[in-house]
This record gives sequence, C-alpha cells and structure tokens, in this order.
Amino acid sequence: MTVHRIHDTAPADDWTDAFLTGNGELGLMVHGRPHAERIVVNHHRLVLPNGTRDACAPELAGRMPHIRALVLAGRRAEAARLLTGGRELEWTQSFHPGYALTVDAAPGPVRDYRRDTDFTTGEVTVEWSGGRRRCFASRADDVAVLHLDQGDCVVGATGELPGKPAGVVYEHAAYRRDGLVFLRVRARYPDAGGAYGFEGLTLLRGDVTVDGDRVRVRGPALLTTLVDRPGAPPWRTRASEGRLAALTGDYDTLLARHVPRHRGPYTRVGLDLGVPAADRALPVGELLARQAAAPDRLDPALLERLFHAGRYLLFSASGVLPPRLTGLWLGSWDAAWAGDFTTDANLNLQLAGANVGALPEVTAAHARLVAAQVDHWRANARTVYGARGLLAPSRTDGEHGYLFHVHPDWPFTAWLAGADWLLHTLHEHHLVTGEPLGEVAGWLAEVADFFADVLTVVDGRPALVPSYSPETGPYDDTGRVAPVAVNATMDVAAARHALRLAAEVTGDDRWAGVRPPDYLVDGRGALAEWAWPGSTGDEDHRHVSHLYPVWPLHEIDPDDTPELAAAAHRALTLRGDENRSAHGSLHRALAAARLRDGELVTANLRKILGADMFFRSLMSAHNPGRTTYNADAAHALPAVLIESLVQSRPGTLRLLPAPLPGLSSGTLRGITCRGRVTVEELTWAPGRVRARLVSPVAQRVVVHAPGGHRAVALAPDRPYEVAFG
Repeated sequence: MTVHRIHDTAPADDWTDAFLTGNGELGLMVHGRPHAERIVVNHHRLVLPNGTRDACAPELAGRMPHIRALVLAGRRAEAARLLTGGRELEWTQSFHPGYALTVDAAPGPVRDYRRDTDFTTGEVTVEWSGGRRRCFASRADDVAVLHLDQGDCVVGATGELPGKPAGVVYEHAAYRRDGLVFLRVRARYPDAGGAYGFEGLTLLRGDVTVDGDRVRVRGPALLTTLVDRPGAPPWRTRASEGRLAALTGDYDTLLARHVPRHRGPYTRVGLDLGVPAADRALPVGELLARQAAAPDRLDPALLERLFHAGRYLLFSASGVLPPRLTGLWLGSWDAAWAGDFTTDANLNLQLAGANVGALPEVTAAHARLVAAQVDHWRANARTVYGARGLLAPSRTDGEHGYLFHVHPDWPFTAWLAGADWLLHTLHEHHLVTGEPLGEVAGWLAEVADFFADVLTVVDGRPALVPSYSPETGPYDDTGRVAPVAVNATMDVAAARHALRLAAEVTGDDRWAGVRPPDYLVDGRGALAEWAWPGSTGDEDHRHVSHLYPVWPLHEIDPDDTPELAAAAHRALTLRGDENRSAHGSLHRALAAARLRDGELVTANLRKILGADMFFRSLMSAHNPGRTTYNADAAHALPAVLIESLVQSRPGTLRLLPAPLPGLSSGTLRGITCRGRVTVEELTWAPGRVRARLVSPVAQRVVVHAPGGHRAVALAPDRPYEVAFG
C-alpha cells in the first residue's frame, strides 16, 4: 500500500530540514528539539521593500531601430548595454520569513522520538515519550493551527532569524484582552517604498498566563495564528483579534474543517511502484542515505515518495499565488535570486505537473498572478518596443509585472517568449478540463499581436531582432558570449506557437500574413539555439531554452516532425550541464520524455536523486550537496514521471512513451490528459500495459502503447478498458 507521508526519527537541527505544511498563503516550518522547538511562520506576500515596487521597464521604443541595427552589424555587446536603458541591475523585493514561534520546556528524557508529515491532511506531528505537538495551515479558516500536549512549557516569538537585516525592527508582546491571551509580533520595514510591515498574532487557549513577552502554558493548549501585512499604518490588530476569537472548536474540529479541502485535491493522483512494505516503512533519512550510497541507480522507494511529496508541496505552496523559488517556505533572510517567481524556467517547470497531475487549484493560483499583472505586460510591450500585446518579465515578486531586471549580461528586454510560456499553463488547463478560455483567449491574441509587431525582415528572411536565449548567447568575434542575438530558437518557437494558437482560439485570420522564422539544424545535425547563420555558443550551460518547442509546446514531435525531433535529441545529448542545477536537469528530462528516450530521462533524474539534492522534508536544493533551498526539483519531479508514463494531446493518448529502466511494473492513477480524458488507472508490467480511461464527453481517441495502437470510442462518463501486450 502506497505511503502518503514521511517520518523521521531524528529532530531537524536546521530550518532546511524542517517539516512543512501550508495552505497556499500561510506556511509553517517545524524544526528543533523536543524541548526547544521553532516553528517558522511564512506568508506568501512577505517581501522586503527595496525601492523597486514602482520600477517600470526602460523607455527603449524610440531607440529600438538603432539597437536592431547594432545587433545586425555584429555590435551585440553594445546593443546589450543599450537594452538596459542605462540602468544598474535591480532585483525584485526579496521574499523572507516572518518570525518563529518558540516552544520551550525543561529538558527531560526523550524516548521514541518521531516526527511526521501526513500528505493527505497537511498535518505535521512531533511526538515522543513525553508529549506531542501537531500543526497544520488551514485552508478552511485561513489560519495556522497548533496543538500542544506536552505538559508545562513557555511559548514565545522571535524575529531573530538568520540574515535578518538591521533595518527590520521587531516588537514582541504577550497580553490579555477580553479574557483571551494573545502573543503578538510586529515587524516594521525600512521606508523604501513598499509595505509598512507585518504583524503576526497568535491566540492561545487553555491554561495559559502572560509571562512578560511570552506565555506560560500548563497542560494542553490550542494556538491559532494569522499574519497581516498592511501597506500603511495603522496596525489592524483588533480586526485580527476578532477573527481569531470568532474561530470555534478544538484542534480536531478545525482539522476536520480543513481536511476535505486538502485531501480531495491531493488524493486525485497516486503512484505505486510496487515498493516492498519494509522500504515504505523506512524513515526519510534512511531513504535518502540509501539513495546516496547508490547514486547511479534510482531508488524506487525514494522515487515513489518524492512523487507524492512533490504533489503535496506544490499544492501546499499554491493559493493566493503560485509557488515561489522556495515554494512557500524560507527560514532565513538570504533567499537566492530574491526568492521570487523566476519565469524563464523555474516557475514554469514547477507548474509542469499541475494540469496533468489533476491540481487545477495550482493553475488557478498561477492565473491570479497573471491576471494581476497582464496590464503591466502591455506597458512593457509599449515601453520597450512600441508594440501592441504582451511582454512578460523574467521575474516578479508578486507585487507587479514590470520588466526592470536588466543587465548587459542578462538583457531580458530582448527575451520575447515569456508571455507565451506563462500563458501556456492556462491554455493547457483549457485542454485538460474543457473549461472556456475566457479572458485567456484575448491574452493569447495579444501575444500574437506582439510578435506580429516586432517581427521584421532581414535579407528576405523573417527575423526577431533583438532576441535572447536565457541565460546565454552566441560567441562574438573575440570568442566571448554576447547574449543579444537574432532569432533565439526559444523566441522563434514562441512566435510560431503564439501566431498559430491565437488564430485557433479566436477564429481570427488577422495573423495569416505574418511569417515567423523557421528552425535551423546546424552542421552537427542538432537543433540550433539560434536560428541564424553563424550563431554558435556555449554548450556547457544549465538552460536548454532551445528545447522549448519540444517541451512544453509539443511542436517538435517524433510523429509529426521526425527530422526536427532527431535534431532536438541531438541538441539534448550535446548539451553539457554547467553546475548541474535542478531546473536544467528537469527541463532536459521533460524534453527527453517527449522525445521518448527513457534512458535519458533516467540519466537526468539520477543527476538529482544521486547528488544529495533533497532535504529531510523532501524539499529540494537548486544544486548538488543540498546547496540553495529551492523547490524546482521537488515540484517538477512528479511531472517528469507523468510525462514518462502518459503523454497526451487532443485525440491522442500515449501510454509508457518513455519507460524508465528499473521501473518495470507499477500503477499510476488519476492523470488528467490534454483532450479531456482521465487515465483513472494505468498498470504496467513486462510485456503488458492496461489502462482505464474515462471522458466527460463522447470522443474518439487513438491510444498508443508499446506493442501497438488502437482507436477507441469513449462514451460520456463511461470507463473504458484498453490493454496491450
């Protein structure tokens, strides 16, 4: 029986190994010792003001003809400097932790220590011979809930987390009001143009008394916590007190209200790799140690658990916003890359399994981010190119979508594919569910309008100038990388996709006369990263942006475009891996799955599983050796397994397109496919594949599997069994 939880028999001494829970807005990180535990409180919208809240894109439209001329004349480094608008590099406002609740008690003997995360409920439990603590972040009541049952202890709060800036000032207070005991934390931000600060408030119920700025607890106690982030004074403490005081019920009652909203989405999909029961009973630390001892093979027990953990963490981090670079969690103030939403690979990869993995709630969170910023994307297009349509930034902190993060080495004003990639997830949701596109159709049309306006003709050929392949470029005459170029293949693919898709979803033919560039296969037989003669660059790079037409777009496909698919496969095998960052291996794995190379998928998964890239919570790191807390691998790994086992397009379903060596049998349940087909169950074993399909509408689907293919007629809501072997 598949295990939907992790447990550990050792405490987490560092916040990076903290067990995690979240409701898409509030996140908790539980770590520490039985008699000295720290529960870091996170909130999705906590970002440190740094003066960029009102930053806008550089005014370049009037200079764009000159910039294009410089690029075409080979003066690409000069063009890159102009594309910054003369600005220094600016970063988004950095995501940061809120504070930590502290639970301290007199030291005593500790026997039978165990900590658990239950993926089906979102509950983190710590227990030992002398007590138990349980907590979760409620989706029903929008609060964090903590139950203490450990005898006498003292509960406090601290803002002294690693890396706290000196300019952030905390105040702590414990007080009694109207017969209730509260613990309050206030943090005042520096005056840098942004939010005023934030306030965390905890109501403690039970035998509790105020003791200075902490609360003394005797016996069982219930704590409920919320976080408020006012844009300007005054603090809204009384309103928060009222919200907490109005919550009724004990811990189990509050948990019962929350669980249906969590368990339903989480349990839609499951994976069973036939792991022995003894392996499923192992603590997470032993699973990780066993994989580390055999880095050249995928440990099925760990892989199965990572699949479930990834879906749990992805869902838990998605609500008011989609997941950040660190999901919803952070225990120090030194977030790499500002802990923001990085949209040239990271966010996109984290969302890879949302639609096909039956988590429309995650896509809805992403849709909220896009809808709040699409006006800013329009302003970017006007300001930078004087064009209609949408130009998305490479990163956002969630406060706005203006494109201001630019540097001569990272000229994101020349990256044109962002809006196409970010909207792809929303269009895919339509393909999976059949729900109307609504305003998304208009946004897709605007992306096509943008490309229609910026496409030009050079020597009789369509061209995108300037263009950028994140985060690299072709060599210049001196052998140095010059990132600004012509016809980056990612931009070419986005233009081709946008123009075709806009016509499809709107029925409008106004783009019929717009001719995008073609792809280019280089002298090595590889899909070129720039579809422009003479453009060659560094093959030892973590990004594989030129494989965008393979994944996620499905434009280059072994069936429809076999020659280009072979060229894409050649490009994939030629590519080095620089620092073996997780997102690089994941994009490679997803592309390999689309190209039906299970061996190559496995090789890229081994780069992650075999390189010590998972913490004991099964949250991941950006680089080997657990370097840089980052959610890319954790959130995207389920999508890699899904794409290896089930691929779909409207009217076509492919079972086991890229089977992974060593996983000769198993069962996958609940996959929601493009084309409104659900694979209720897929089972495979040597020489046999069986699937149960269901569709809400009558349709004909061609099902492919090792051993053949057949057309099946699906009746509405009637399961259909198909078998090969």
